[in-house]
This record gives sequence, C-alpha cells and structure tokens, in this order.
Amino acid sequence: MNHTLTTPDGISLALRTWVPAGSPRGQVLVVHGLGEHMGRYEALAQDLAAQGWAVQAYDQRGHGASGGGRGQMAADESLLADLGQVLQHVRSAPSCGPLILLGHSMGGLVAARYVAEGLQARPAPWWQAVDGLVLSSPALDAGMTVIQKLLTAVVSRVAPNLAVGNGLNLDDICRDPAVVKDYAADPLVHDRISGRLARFIAEAGPWVEARAAQWRTPTLLMWAGADRCVNPAGSARFAAAAPQQVLTAQTWPMLAHEIFNEPERADVVARLQAWLGSRLNA
Repeated sequence: MNHTLTTPDGISLALRTWVPAGSPRGQVLVVHGLGEHMGRYEALAQDLAAQGWAVQAYDQRGHGASGGGRGQMAADESLLADLGQVLQHVRSAPSCGPLILLGHSMGGLVAARYVAEGLQARPAPWWQAVDGLVLSSPALDAGMTVIQKLLTAVVSRVAPNLAVGNGLNLDDICRDPAVVKDYAADPLVHDRISGRLARFIAEAGPWVEARAAQWRTPTLLMWAGADRCVNPAGSARFAAAAPQQVLTAQTWPMLAHEIFNEPERADVVARLQAWLGSRLNA
C-alpha cells in the first residue's frame, strides 16, 4: 500500500506499508540509507510481515520517489523533522504492540540521532519516543579523512546545496554480485550528496556517540566487521559505551555493509526477529 505525506516546506514524502496476514504484533518503521530508497527493503519487509509485523517505510527527502533535490536537505534538521512527521502518521493509524525504528547506514544515523534527541532536557518539537531501535551498519563514523572533514565544513557553509558524487564504490555495498548489479541499474538510486547533508552526517555521529552512556531506548545494534562504506569502529565504540541493559550488540565480522542483503542474510534476519520477539515480551 503506497501513499504520500507533505512536509511543512512542501516536500512530498513517499511511504509504503506491508501488512501482515493477521492482526499486527507491532510496527517497524524503516529508514533507508544514503542514495537508496525504501524499495530496496522489500525482502526484509516481507520477512517481517510474515512474522506478524506491520512494516512501514518512506523515501527520505532527496531520495527515491520523494521530492527535493537529490541528496539535498533544506535545513540542518530536515531529515529529523521528516522522521518525526512520518512517526506521527504511523501512530495515527489503529495499531497494537510496540513501535520499532529500524535504520540502515545513513538511515541508522538519522534514527539514532532522532532517538538521542530524547536525552535532551528540552527535546525538539519533532521528537517523540519509540519503543525500540534497530541500527544496521549505522554511519556513526563516516570514516572521513581530515581533509574531507575540512572540505565538508567549508562547502556546507559556502554552497550548502551543491550536490556532488558521494564517492561510493558499489562493490563495497555487498558481497553478492547480483545485489550490486541491481543497485547499479536501479533508476531510483543516486550518488548525490550536498554540503549540508555531508555536514549533518559528519556532526551527528559524534553527537550520538557522546550520549551513548546515557542511552535508555532498547536497541539492537548490528554492524558489518568488513564494512568499507562506513567505519565499523563507530558502532564498536557505541556498543562499548552504552548501558548493556538496554543495548544488544552483534557484529558480523566477515559481512559487508548491507548486512540484510549479504549471502548470510538469513542469519541476520533471524537475529533481528529474535530481538523483535523479545520486545513483545518486555
């Protein structure tokens, strides 16, 4: 089921829902990564729907079927405010069970930064609590060099909406050649990133890491040990600092960035489903 939302600044966000056969056990909202779109999570959504979860996903602004310049964002908090609006929409539908946020790569960073806002004394108006968080290879450490960070800082202020290539090596996203081939041929995938978006990624990761010790939202953090798209050390640092009573950490040493698309995806999905099941009993 497809539908759209319009943001306060006039951007149309494309949404999709996968409905389970019976009454939903709970809801999972998927936040995709840089340059991609919600359609790439079809297999994962079907796996979760088969287990009784209602799955929602949306194309972030500047991505997929949503509006906005490719890889651009109008303001520093645009992606966070958009997520808040989508969450409000999801909560407006009749539902039961927990609401879980699931973010991959840049989407994992957006989701983590969103949840971390709740640790502020006065959270932003777009924030609202969720019942759980799943992070898949989150871009907590984008792996940028000192020179790249300097260029990001300069470009984001001089020409914040200038979009350039993101430098992604497609062979790094997954060890399955078919996944890489489909990614390269996908008309909804792009390789653009603006200065403002690059600065958001560079700053949000350390901001989240600095609050790891205060974490209080039940979280499943899974990351690829052989990741070449983001630095896996960011996830490892977060896992070491966050309270163990709320964080479940799982590293997959041999996997590449897209852990839900790797040849071992059945093991990864099973780990996710087990954790989701534990949230039903919490």
